[in-house]
Amino acid sequence: MHPIDNLLESPSPFLDRLFAALEKAEADVSNYELDHLCYRVESRERYEEVKAGLSTLGKLLSEKEIGGRPIATFKLNEPILYQGRRIWCLEVPAPKPGSPYPEGYEHAEFVIHQCFPDFIGQHPELDFDTKALGKRVNPEVRLQFDGFSVKFHRQSLEYVIRYLE
Repeated sequence: MHPIDNLLESPSPFLDRLFAALEKAEADVSNYELDHLCYRVESRERYEEVKAGLSTLGKLLSEKEIGGRPIATFKLNEPILYQGRRIWCLEVPAPKPGSPYPEGYEHAEFVIHQCFPDFIGQHPELDFDTKALGKRVNPEVRLQFDGFSVKFHRQSLEYVIRYLE
């Protein structure tokens, strides 16, 4: 059991659903680092509570205003272990004003090694959302599933925070 299980819900059921969806879609992510998870909260008050709790489990790497609300990123002192993977970072966005979200894990992000056209070309059967390819910092492509998404980047979130922001 990871200490995060006492603060938030265990990420294992979310990761089980995520990997089952990727397997059904025949999207092989076995060679990619699972960079971080995103945990959504319903209110600004809950955001502050989760942020305070996470500060006891890791180090705040960044808290930036993005899209009209703060987003905190923590590097955990102890990684979340899941099927041989080590997940070191957790992202927690505050809800945008007027756009509440149900609390829980919302997406996971992988770091890919090839350029986006090659990566997308390896999976022609998948319907990638490419709207964020034009982002100035850390562009991405995304797969949307029922209730969550999976994003693919070329750089880890920790690298982006340390060197590109």
